[in-house]
Amino acid sequence: MSQSVRTRPDASGQALSEAYDTALLDLDGVVYAGGGAIEHAVGSLGTARAGGMRLAYVTNNALRTPDAVAAHLTELGIPAVAADVITSAQAVARLIAEQVPAGARVLVVGGEGLRVALRERGLEPVESADDDPAAVVQGFGGPELPWGRFAEACYAIARGVPWFASNTDLTIPSARGIAPGNGAAVEVVRIATGAEPQVAGKPLPPMHRESILRTGSRRPLVVGDRLDTDIEGAFNGGVDSLLVMTGVTDGAQLLAAPPQHRPTYVDVDLRGLLTGQPEVAAVDGGFRCGGWTARADGERLELDGDGSAPDGLRALCAAAWTVAGDGVCGLDAGKALARLGM
Repeated sequence: MSQSVRTRPDASGQALSEAYDTALLDLDGVVYAGGGAIEHAVGSLGTARAGGMRLAYVTNNALRTPDAVAAHLTELGIPAVAADVITSAQAVARLIAEQVPAGARVLVVGGEGLRVALRERGLEPVESADDDPAAVVQGFGGPELPWGRFAEACYAIARGVPWFASNTDLTIPSARGIAPGNGAAVEVVRIATGAEPQVAGKPLPPMHRESILRTGSRRPLVVGDRLDTDIEGAFNGGVDSLLVMTGVTDGAQLLAAPPQHRPTYVDVDLRGLLTGQPEVAAVDGGFRCGGWTARADGERLELDGDGSAPDGLRALCAAAWTVAGDGVCGLDAGKALARLGM
């Protein structure tokens, strides 16, 4: 993917599952939400795998181990093994291991996923600032994480121990709605200490490096639902991306995306892996995709025509991103998106 400013989604004459060797799939909001499979995910991933595409599951959630994630996917009807799963816990454990002595102790504020990843790197998880840790690592610990764990992190950081975070996602999707993520917990420690952690997860390079090292992919496609982690991570890694509209990103956020948050492709859900992507063509001062034409008209975006919602959204992206250039589109898109049911 070129790092020049993207002003419209790309076209693909091939199904994306044929054009790319590996799908680097986010989990929450892409494959499942609140533990249950998202509609069309199981069938779409099965077809992509049967056609020869490798599926790797790349998640910023450091709570669960790769074995647990793979077991959950398999239960949902998506066969997977631990080697198919890459977590921010693994990425941050590698980052720590490169900076502390072999066998060093690491104070853990988080769940079992972090502990397993640290042991994989030969590091020893500990629970207290008084255990002489060489580093502090913080990852999502779930709703039962005791408040005292944050205090232990603060005590160690105040003594000069380096601080690492698996990721800084402020929110995570759940079956009941949007919940606080690890980034919210990181803010607690940041406010208390004034320190800044080294962060491994998406959209930063350590997570992309971990994914490529573990998959050996030569032509990966990042598939995600978040602009500020999945899509920006693909941008930072110089690889193509597919945004699916099954998670946290809505149409208005997509149209207002700055250059680093603009995906290569846009589709409703994971069925987008199994198809080509239509061209978005410049026509008569606007942009046409399928039966839709989008234009910037004064203070708003206009959408004329009829057809599938994804085509209309792609046309609107082109109009919005062209107006924005290397900035952010501030035009009103409410009526246009309402025509698409968004």
